[in-house]
Amino acid sequence: MFDAAQKYINRIAHYPIWIVLLELLLIGVVVHFAVEFLRGTRGARVIKGTALLLVVGYLIITLGGEQLHRLDFLYSRLLVLATFAIVVVFQPELRRALMRLGEARLFRTTSNPVRSTVDAICRCAAYCSKNSIGALIAIERDVGLGGLIENGTIINSNLTTELLNTIFWPGSMLHDMGVVVRNGKLSAAGVQFPPAETDSGELSPELGARHRAALGLSQETDALIVVVSEETGTITVADKGRLIRNLTVEGLETLLTEALGRPVLAVPKPEFGRGAEGKESAGEKEEKEMMSSDREG
Repeated sequence: MFDAAQKYINRIAHYPIWIVLLELLLIGVVVHFAVEFLRGTRGARVIKGTALLLVVGYLIITLGGEQLHRLDFLYSRLLVLATFAIVVVFQPELRRALMRLGEARLFRTTSNPVRSTVDAICRCAAYCSKNSIGALIAIERDVGLGGLIENGTIINSNLTTELLNTIFWPGSMLHDMGVVVRNGKLSAAGVQFPPAETDSGELSPELGARHRAALGLSQETDALIVVVSEETGTITVADKGRLIRNLTVEGLETLLTEALGRPVLAVPKPEFGRGAEGKESAGEKEEKEMMSSDREG
């Protein structure tokens, strides 16, 4: 076996070093994108055992040389069967990959007004979190959400905090489902998102239908989904099959602006200004008191 390993190393040494490095780089890039794509899905757990089995089998057969030619024959047939098994086992992941490939827009001709989008969503999240109102907002990026939008209620309106708060207000006909934001506009409401798999490692028992729907959509597309829990008021973002939980309004603002590819913008928060009742904040009161004392002095 050691002789076979030495022959294998000597055979590689005859290749130019730049070819070997290029092949290793290409293999590493493919593996990296495959792992990132499968992260948080059922396929990520299955592929670990499959890859380990195939790699160990390949190394044993390669290092064994002619002594293991019978195993080499069986291994080659196993690879043919594994090809068909991959299509069956990884059917959800392959469907998601084809969906992204088919709907991805290579040339974007419209601009995305990040400032107004982040402003409206952050204000809505702050309002819903404070009042324990559930919210589910999907921000479309490169992968189109046209199929989901068609099944919802088409709005195609300017994105404003007031409109979002009205939609998610308890008792509204559309408050139980999600909304889709496209190019800075509120494209549709009452949209049903595809739920995540029940065995997804990102889902905790305390998370409800909104978080399951957000995670499911993030697994199938590259959209950013903002979730506000109706029970706890916590703010969560689903991105690429993972949940970023317990965000503050400032953290949500930073995450959205960075993810949408623009510099971080200062968004005024309701907590720092006048509240819903029109009362002054503590900071404004202190500032006015200091100005009054200076005038009297």
